Amino acid sequence: MKKFLMQSILRNQRGATAILVGLCLFALMGFGALAVDIGHLCVARNELQNAADAGALAGARFLYNDDGTEVNTGANQIAYDAATANMSERAPVDVNWTGGNAGDAQRGHWSFATRTFTPNDSLLPVDLWNVSTAELDADINFINAVRVTARRQTMPIASFFAGIFGHVGFQRAADATAYIGFAGTLPAYQVDQPIAICEDSILDDNDTYTCNVGRMINSGQDNATNETGGWTSFNQDDDACNGGTNAQEVRSLVCAEGNPATILLGKDMATSGGDIQSAFNDLIQCWADNTTKERLWPLVLPVVDCGDQNNVGTCQVVKGAVEVNIVWITGAGEDPGYNDAPTKMELWSNSDPDGAVRWDSFVGYFSLENADGTSAPYAKKSIYFLPSCTHHPPMGTSGGENFGILATIPVLVQ
Repeated sequence: MKKFLMQSILRNQRGATAILVGLCLFALMGFGALAVDIGHLCVARNELQNAADAGALAGARFLYNDDGTEVNTGANQIAYDAATANMSERAPVDVNWTGGNAGDAQRGHWSFATRTFTPNDSLLPVDLWNVSTAELDADINFINAVRVTARRQTMPIASFFAGIFGHVGFQRAADATAYIGFAGTLPAYQVDQPIAICEDSILDDNDTYTCNVGRMINSGQDNATNETGGWTSFNQDDDACNGGTNAQEVRSLVCAEGNPATILLGKDMATSGGDIQSAFNDLIQCWADNTTKERLWPLVLPVVDCGDQNNVGTCQVVKGAVEVNIVWITGAGEDPGYNDAPTKMELWSNSDPDGAVRWDSFVGYFSLENADGTSAPYAKKSIYFLPSCTHHPPMGTSGGENFGILATIPVLVQ
């Protein structure tokens, strides 16, 4: 009897063990199937993200027309075409867009403060000047981004093993938002003259880009009239700050083709706040040839951080780019009698025989000021300029500060 009971117990144990092993094998198969499907989903999800990224970047790349004066309605189509050109598991990517600014391909406003995208079909660019960066960031009418959603909807992501549990396929989606910022990295030959503008010359006390006040570039140690700009060779090599630049380098760039290589944002650039007379003489002649001294001379120039020093040093960090209008350049010699003071510039004219009277009228009309806010003096070897208040063709890569020029190349922000 005891032997029979022992045999029965052993048979039951072997049966329980077999059941347990079967359950473990089933569980392992389930976990294995889950791991395969999860890995497969991750690959497909990455492919969807790539499609969304490509669409958003392509649309934002053409968010504005060539001259920057109007939002491009074709940006949505470009974004849609770029996204749907991608595949996921050799299956077409779905982007639910049939036109306009609704659906999975939208243009609108991206806010860094709230990390949100707001669709907006406005076609009018907002003014970038006389407004703070925070105000632009909060203005949903500032069209600066494109958002794209890529989906696997018509052909869901296939399930290899989850079908055992009733999951035939998975519908997934990925979003991307690309942002067009302000010109930072500047391609070769986009900058017009070897002159670097100090950002303090074009920003007000609230760090707002302002085009209502003109400034002057004047080498010297007078705190009122310097800290506005200097010469540059555009050199950003690792040894660019060893000695700055010189007359030979600068003079070869005056009225040439511009910066011979890409200018990188946030990197040191060789500069000089000193007197380079030969380059200055060439600049005056170039200005006269281009304007007959009666028209504004628009120039795109790099913006640099001049710090608190009394003059531009041998090396300054690039902050962005700006377009300015040169309104006057004075000669190298002293002119205490104001004999060469202007008599006509654009719509302004004054034929008073007293040059000092003409200069005061000229300064008042163009709102030319020193760095300390006083009226700009009639000084030798000085360049007087106004920051531009018009929309400019976008240029360069996003990443610069707002000096009135949008970038051409966007970046992903979400």
